[in-house]
Amino acid sequence: MIDAATVGRFQRDGAVCIRRLFRPEEMAVLRAGIDENLAHLSPRAKVASGADDPGRFVEDFCNWQDNAAYRRFIFDSALPETAGRLMQSTTARLYHDHMLTKEPGTRQPTPWHQDQPYYNVAGRQNVSFWIPVDPVNRESTLEFVGGSHLGPWLMPRSFMDAQAKWFPEGTLADLPDIEAARDAFPILGWELQPGDAVCFHMLTLHAARGVTGTHRRRVFSVRFLGDDITHAPRRWRTSPEFPGLSEALPAGSPMNHPLFPEVWRAP
Repeated sequence: MIDAATVGRFQRDGAVCIRRLFRPEEMAVLRAGIDENLAHLSPRAKVASGADDPGRFVEDFCNWQDNAAYRRFIFDSALPETAGRLMQSTTARLYHDHMLTKEPGTRQPTPWHQDQPYYNVAGRQNVSFWIPVDPVNRESTLEFVGGSHLGPWLMPRSFMDAQAKWFPEGTLADLPDIEAARDAFPILGWELQPGDAVCFHMLTLHAARGVTGTHRRRVFSVRFLGDDITHAPRRWRTSPEFPGLSEALPAGSPMNHPLFPEVWRAP
C-alpha cells in the first residue's frame, strides 16, 4: 500500500502521488457519491467561478454523514491507513471531505495558497488527499511547491478578490509571485488517472489552473488529522465552518468529537 520511500518523500516534499491506490470498483462508488452530491448540493456548497466564466467550478463540504457512498469510500478503502502512515501518526482522524468539480472550459484557477491558515486546527501531523474520478491532464492538475510545508504560514486571502479576511494585514508574510517565476520554485504536479491519489500537507503551497479539453474534472478531497492536532478556534469564519464546536472543544483540546471520528489506529 505504502512504503518507507513514499513516506519519506511526503515528509520531505509535502506532496506525493500514489498510483493505483484505489480499485476500479472503489472509484465507481466514489464517482456515484460525487454525482449524488452534485445533484443535491448542501447549504455549504458554493460556486467558486464568476458569472462570466464559460465553465463552472462548484465546491461542497462535510457531506460524509449524509452521503452513503462517501462513507463507504472513506471508511472501507485504503485511505485511513495510508493517511496514518504518511503522517507518521499512531492514529488517523477524519477532518472533513471536500468535493471540487470544474466543468469543461472553466477558466477560474485555484490560486496558490496553503490550507491550514483557513482551518481551525493547530499541529503538524495532517494530510489531505486529492482524488480525481476523471482523467486529469498535466495542465489541469493540482500543483505544489515542494518543501513549502516546512516554511512559515503565509497570508491567506479570499480566492476571488484577494482580501485578507482571516489574519490582519501585515501579520503574516504574503505569498511570493510563483506564476511570475515558476522556474525559481520546485513545482510538483502529475497527470492522473482514476485510482491515483495526490497526498499533501495542509501547509504545502498548491494551486490549479482551469480545465482544458471537453471533460469535467470531478475531484474528492479528504483531510485527516494525526496525534498532535488540536482545536484552534478562530474569531473569523473558517473554511469549512463547524458551528458550535468551540463550546464542545476548548482551545488546545484534541479533536475528539463525533464530527471527527478516529478511522485508523496503528496495530
